[in-house]
Amino acid sequence: MSKKNKQNILLLISSMLLGVFSDTPGFAAPGYKGPVTDHFDGEKFYNRVDSDVGLIDFFRFSLPFNFIKEDWPDWIDSTPRKISQPRQTGDEISVTFINHSTVLIQVDGVNILTDPIFTQRTSSLSWIGPKRVRNPGVNIEDLPPLDVILVTHNHYDHLDIESLQLLQAQNPEKQPPLILSGLGNGLLFKDSQLTDFKDLDWEQLFQFKNIEFVFTETRHRSGRGITDQNKTLWGGFVIKTRLGNIYFAGDTGYGPHFKNARKTHGGFILSLLPIGAYEPRWFMKIAHLNPEEAVSAHMDLNAQKSMGIHFGTFQLTYESIDQPIMDLKKALKDKQIPETDFFVPEFGKTHILKP
Repeated sequence: MSKKNKQNILLLISSMLLGVFSDTPGFAAPGYKGPVTDHFDGEKFYNRVDSDVGLIDFFRFSLPFNFIKEDWPDWIDSTPRKISQPRQTGDEISVTFINHSTVLIQVDGVNILTDPIFTQRTSSLSWIGPKRVRNPGVNIEDLPPLDVILVTHNHYDHLDIESLQLLQAQNPEKQPPLILSGLGNGLLFKDSQLTDFKDLDWEQLFQFKNIEFVFTETRHRSGRGITDQNKTLWGGFVIKTRLGNIYFAGDTGYGPHFKNARKTHGGFILSLLPIGAYEPRWFMKIAHLNPEEAVSAHMDLNAQKSMGIHFGTFQLTYESIDQPIMDLKKALKDKQIPETDFFVPEFGKTHILKP
């Protein structure tokens, strides 16, 4: 057996242990085809800041996962909340944390949903993969009509096909929500019978009504299986509104892209920054912020307010369920930043921002 085949078999076994499966034959999503750029070599995308991990590192993280990880509760009882108004048409921005990286943003009469996941597992299979430990803060059927869905990359906890299909089917307004995502993801959307989508490159702008969406550089990777690693583009979003700019990071490691976003787009009235899934640092640092780095990103972005996301829903890494919140409090204290400036939201609670 060749060395490459052995590596593929080992990667498949490890992927099974972590629940990393695809919705398409061959355990992989379709890949992007296009011209070479400064972050695409003709076959794969890459970070401008070195972010590679080796196969040995991957196994060092994944194989002992169930023996090293901190215990999470099997289930946390919670009651989903209701959205108080179908649209925000005044001079305020409504922001509701639903779970993980799923946030409802209501501004200028437009309803925006980020990285929606409402299913039980971050996997295409019902019997394997990280399982949620609480209900979404808002039930999917209680969402208001959606206009735009932002998908930052194709990992299962951010691009959940079943959730997207449900959202398309239930939208009471005849036009399905527009899905914005990185280059190459439209191939998977099309294969999944999703009808309204637009793929974007880094710094590419798309205007919807009076709101501009810019797909921005982050430090991460993509892949839903063995053969599609980094064949679709990952990123974050800058949402430009008349009331102020909003930054949505999705998943990212720390890097110069935060300062670059501020330099390019100005400051932000709100940034949505991940604070969970960061241990062990030797493996996760290149792709996921820890709370201390999230505070640095908050400062780099010159954000008036930041909201922590990507915590308390699925156990993806080693740390305990409460560790992100405790580490964030410490990092804010060390930088003498009030907790009201970088807050941890309640599931399902709506926060009102006034410029």
